Amino acid sequence: MVEHRPRGAATAAPAADEPARIDIVGLTKRFLTPKGDTFTAIRDVTLTVEPGQFCAIVGPTGCGKSTTLAQVSGLERPSAGSVSVGGRIVDGITSGVSYMFQADSLFPWKTVLANVMIGPILLGTPKKEATALALDWLRRVGLAGFEDRYPHQLSGGMRKRVAMAAALINNPRILLMDEPFGALDVQTKAIMQTELLTLWEELRPSVLFITHDLDEAVALSDRVVIMTSSPGTVKDVFDIDLPRPRGNVQEIRHEEKFLDIQGRIWESLRDEVTRAYEQTAGAAA
Repeated sequence: MVEHRPRGAATAAPAADEPARIDIVGLTKRFLTPKGDTFTAIRDVTLTVEPGQFCAIVGPTGCGKSTTLAQVSGLERPSAGSVSVGGRIVDGITSGVSYMFQADSLFPWKTVLANVMIGPILLGTPKKEATALALDWLRRVGLAGFEDRYPHQLSGGMRKRVAMAAALINNPRILLMDEPFGALDVQTKAIMQTELLTLWEELRPSVLFITHDLDEAVALSDRVVIMTSSPGTVKDVFDIDLPRPRGNVQEIRHEEKFLDIQGRIWESLRDEVTRAYEQTAGAAA
């Protein structure tokens, strides 16, 4: 289960290039609707991601998964509760964080090489060094020879490789991934999942990974968090006792142990998916 820490508990801050512990305590986020009403997206979310741990969050649509990531990144401020990264309260943009979204987040007017170089350049890396680093990362994600192409000239899977290189090139302490492979076809998704695990094994950042795909969550993660239907909060936490490295994620999905874990998690998730569907169907009636 997730370890809970007392509010305000302090830990030593990690070095900038080391994976960081994420502590979310009593996190609540409210928004004003266009009509002026208050909408609670998440309520009293409490969980911990250990340094270097791969944690997936699954739950029905609208349960606040993306809102939770926004709080960890510092892009949004909580209405109540707190988020700590490496023992420090998040009160602005969190340092050492990379974000990978479902939609392409590449600059269409920049080449593949220029897109991957952006992170090091913004951190003050000399252009020659940033270029060499970006070239190395493009090689690592299988895109050597495509440096001068533009995003529109690439397939969906290739664009995801560029986005992954851009997210990992700065060796982040924390990697936030919001349904990064959701728009890919099944075959390409399986390839990208395996490539992600290979690269993550090398760097071992702490990962918060949002997905609607339960198989994906189990195949990739050390821990799967189930969120309730809106307002979202933590319902269950499952430790994924599958050995690492996991190799080809498409193959492990047929193993008996995988199917057993997936089945137990689905038992918890199914009620929330059903409840969310009934809520939206009732609202539309």
